[in-house]
Order: sequence, then C-alpha cells, then structure tokens
Amino acid sequence: MEHEDEKERRGIQSIEVGGQILVALADHSAPMSLKQLAEAAQMTPAKAHPYLVSYSKLGLVAQDPVSGRYGLGPLALRMGLSSLRQLNPVRLGMAAALELEQRVRHTVALSVWGNAGPTVIHLEESSHPIHMNLRAGTVMSLMTATGMVFAAYMPAKTIERFVEESMHPHAFPHIIGGRSDWKSMQAALQEVREHGIARAIGQPIPGVSAFAAPVFDHNGHVALVITLVGPTGGFDPDWHCANAQALRESAQAISRQLGCSAP
Repeated sequence: MEHEDEKERRGIQSIEVGGQILVALADHSAPMSLKQLAEAAQMTPAKAHPYLVSYSKLGLVAQDPVSGRYGLGPLALRMGLSSLRQLNPVRLGMAAALELEQRVRHTVALSVWGNAGPTVIHLEESSHPIHMNLRAGTVMSLMTATGMVFAAYMPAKTIERFVEESMHPHAFPHIIGGRSDWKSMQAALQEVREHGIARAIGQPIPGVSAFAAPVFDHNGHVALVITLVGPTGGFDPDWHCANAQALRESAQAISRQLGCSAP
C-alpha cells in the first residue's frame, strides 16, 4: 500500500519534463533555436516542440516571428517580477547565517549599508569567544572585512563621499575599526574584487580575524554582506580554505535566490 506522504509528493511527470525547457530558457540570456533549446533540455526537437506550443499559448514562452527563436514570454516575466517582490534578503540571509555557523563553527554576521555605514543587523554566535563588542547595531569601519566588501562593490562616489565625511574628528564616534583615506584603500579593494571576498587577519581589530562576502540582488547591487568572524589563533587565513569557500557558496546561493544571474 502506498504511503500517504508518497501520494502527497507525487507530481505530474510531463510537467517536470517540460519544465526543463523553462529552466534552459532561464539559464540563457539570449533566445534559442528549437535545436539549441532541445539540446539544453536534453530532449529531441520533436519532443520539445509540443511543450513550446503549450507554453506559448500560456505566455511562458514567446517565439520571435523573424528568427523563429524562442525566449521567455510575458507571463514568465510577470512571475519573475512577482517572485522578486516577495523575496526578503534579510530573511534569506538569516537562514543562511544559521546554516553557515553550524557548518564552519564561527560567528556569522549579516550587515547592510546604513546611515553610518556598514551596520550589523543579525548575529549567529558560535562557541568560540570573540574579544570585541559585536552585536546587532554595531557599525563597522571600511577597513574591516565587512566594510571593504561594501567599499569594493558599492558605487565609488558613494564610498568616496562617505570616507571624506568619516574623516571628520566627530563623525561616527562609535565605529569599530580604523579609518583610511580613499586613495590608500584602492589596492585592498582590488584584492577583494579579485578574490570575491574580503579578508582581515588580526587587524584592524587585534586578535580578531574575518572573511566577508557580498550578496547581490537582481540588479547587481549589494543587498547585504555576510561575515565570518573568529579569534585569529583558530582562524585559517588562506583565501581558498574550507571556511572561505563555504562563505562564498553561501553568499552566491542567496544572490541566486535574489535573482542575480552571475554573482
């Protein structure tokens, strides 16, 4: 006798098969010929064509009248926009932070760009003690791993203006980390872009090390930054260590969920 859960999970095979056509279209930025599309969906053109006819009637697929190539249709666009409006980067980030902390056993922080700069909004603490006052609401300087990610990927004019304002002696008195001028930061920011993450080993906060990675939205803008933080003595600083790779994978997964095609 079939188990009740198996009945609930049973789908319609033809929809799942035809769905590969929609996946192929979504993964390619340009319209595709019937042959190309069938190959990408791992089926014959004769098998793919009836699906395309039905999807075209629904508006999921549109065929160019001149080239005959297929692309996503108006209904697919409406569905995509609706999905993006429902997504919450912070909610996705909090779930990812919990999973990442359990995987690497280091404290994970989520940060957004606030009025005073990079601001921590959520913390998943590990059992490894961190000798710094890190909590929701903490503002990080641009010289920290978190700050360097924002500085590397946000519009240069925005960051340059922020740096100029932060150099004022009474600006942002509770910020964590040092200050630096815009020109002297350029080499470090280029390193961030080359590796896709930022690294801070024992500085600007003594005894504390971190990796930080950007999460991008569907427009390619930085939605938030995920940071791994730990005591320097037990923190592998290699750019390609397991912790750094786990962080990259986590940030890229959220970016894809937010509609970023190439994090």
